[in-house]
Amino acid sequence: MEKVLQTAVQSKTRTARDGRLRRFWNNKTLLLMCLPAIAFFIVFAYLPMPGLYLAFIQYNYADGIFKSPFVAFDNFRFLVINGDLWRLTFNTVVYNLAFILLGNVLQIFVAILLNELRRKWFKKVAQTLLFLPHFISAVLIGLIAYNILSYDYGLLNHLLTSIGMDPVKVYSNPHVWPFIIVITFLWQSTGYGSIVYFAAIMGLDNEIIEASEIDGANAFQRIIYIVIPWLKPTFIILLLFSLGGIMKGNFGLFYNLVGANNTALYSSTDIIETYVFRALMTNFNFSIGSAVSLYQSLFGFVIVITANWLVKKASPENSLF
Repeated sequence: MEKVLQTAVQSKTRTARDGRLRRFWNNKTLLLMCLPAIAFFIVFAYLPMPGLYLAFIQYNYADGIFKSPFVAFDNFRFLVINGDLWRLTFNTVVYNLAFILLGNVLQIFVAILLNELRRKWFKKVAQTLLFLPHFISAVLIGLIAYNILSYDYGLLNHLLTSIGMDPVKVYSNPHVWPFIIVITFLWQSTGYGSIVYFAAIMGLDNEIIEASEIDGANAFQRIIYIVIPWLKPTFIILLLFSLGGIMKGNFGLFYNLVGANNTALYSSTDIIETYVFRALMTNFNFSIGSAVSLYQSLFGFVIVITANWLVKKASPENSLF
């Protein structure tokens, strides 16, 4: 009896192994296409992970990573004691939330507008014009903003004085910069970011649209009841992906628009990246930089897990895992 059971178990194990090998072989083309992505994440995401140890040591070049003195959480005090951790975290998170939510809403809006255009030549021209800001460097954007907002030479104050109004000191007013930064980011990223949503709309079955037209649905009703629900899974996936980087500030945009040393604007424009850059500009330290990066990554990880859990509760089919 034992021999029969053992034979049955071995047969079942062999069958399962053969089934897995057969699935691998049947999907060999797809697996081969995935190899570059797998190699990328192994090289740039998993192999560097032992470097997180840098966040807990006082690194020096002579001793190297694993022989440098262990200091536990002393490097994290850089943000807690030397910097205003609450202000930096709040600014970084709020700006990124505005970028993510407003950005995705505008991208959906632009994608729907492009889809509703009927003349192909006009659609192509509109797409090209919307994509162009994405390819403008942050340095040039900062230069354009300075030429518009500068107190002495800016176009804005020139127009105000020409109609008898007093000039405004934009670079000394922290209250207007959240609007300037968010509007600039949306202007630069909306057109390019709408590509994914536009591609998703292209995957919508035309028979559904034609059936709705036959039933008397107008364009607005088609958008509300067909197109937007169709885009819901794409929106959720992109939202979850974006939340992973919610603590990663857009350093290039902030640095070139505002600068890193404008003390008058720290309360509303200082994010973690600009603070770290300013603090380490004269005394660079790998350990402190690693500690800040680890803090950002852990914060983003918790946000993604929480958001995915909420999505899984409300709509299990749209969650990441």
